[in-house]
Amino acid sequence: MTETRRLAELTVPWGRQEIQIEEVDFGTGGVPLLRLRIREGRRFTIFDIDADTAAQWAQVMADWSRTQARPTAPARPSAEVQP
Repeated sequence: MTETRRLAELTVPWGRQEIQIEEVDFGTGGVPLLRLRIREGRRFTIFDIDADTAAQWAQVMADWSRTQARPTAPARPSAEVQP
């Protein structure tokens, strides 16, 4: 039986895309995956990625973020982490 656990929900301040991040456990002894679901209006894009890909993606995003000037933006809600 597949189980999901919500890790975070984010809203992009420009464009208002909604991003949901979940852990997916297929319950059959397989590898847990990280599911990224991006909603843009009525359209959804879903990625299921493994831990190595998630780590690489996170590193690239963190590296890029550190190099950017911080323009004034609408207040961004912090990711809600649920136990």
